[in-house]
Amino acid sequence: MSLDKIVAISGKPGLYELQTQTRTGFVAKSLLDGKKITVGMRSNVSVLSEIAIYTLQEEMPLREVFAKIQEKENGGETAVKHKDSKDKLEEYFFEVLPDYDEDRVYPSDIKKVVQWYNLLVKNGFNDFTDTTETSEENTEVTAEETKED
Repeated sequence: MSLDKIVAISGKPGLYELQTQTRTGFVAKSLLDGKKITVGMRSNVSVLSEIAIYTLQEEMPLREVFAKIQEKENGGETAVKHKDSKDKLEEYFFEVLPDYDEDRVYPSDIKKVVQWYNLLVKNGFNDFTDTTETSEENTEVTAEETKED
């Protein structure tokens, strides 16, 4: 399972894994309770691999933020929970990502990131590496090996 197949649906709690495409939308399975739902084309859907967090220099892809959290927590769930106080969440997020833009990243965004990370880890998702970079590196190695032969 990669972040390319995990989506957040506006108005629905938690995260969903894309299952299959239909004529009028797609079928997704909830990571909270495992129930499948049909999502129409008019629904507002965000793919996790396309979400980024504002920092003072540039936008950081969500997968990199998750990787930093994973490194801090040694692969386990976060020490804070998404229902903790605003100050506690901001303090935790500052430890993970010290240069995040406090003016453009709201406490509600931090809550979502913490909640989503915990949900992904709880469901056995622990590989936050970028699959496109990995495949490009493998292609380069193969090309170099071919030249040597």
